[in-house]
Amino acid sequence: MNIDPIVGIPPAAAGALSAQAGEAQGETFSKFGTWFGQQIAEVNGQLQRADANLQQLALGDANNLHQVMINLEEAKLSFQLLMQVRNRALEAYQEIMRMQV
Repeated sequence: MNIDPIVGIPPAAAGALSAQAGEAQGETFSKFGTWFGQQIAEVNGQLQRADANLQQLALGDANNLHQVMINLEEAKLSFQLLMQVRNRALEAYQEIMRMQV
């Protein structure tokens, strides 16, 4: 049985289209990876600032207790959000791996 290529698209062009689709998919993964890395760095920075604020509070150098607590809660919520995104991505990966081909 011989399957002909789609009418109107030469085989070389069909191969080029699939290569372009693969490159576009690679760019999408690259963009997500870049975005996720930036988010991790941002959350890490928030956690470090909150830790530094807590150390200043413990030493008695903190000027504003209210701002220290706000920074701490922002860092906590950002970390929780990051963990939920990671968990969802991991669940999606595991589900894809369970699919039968």
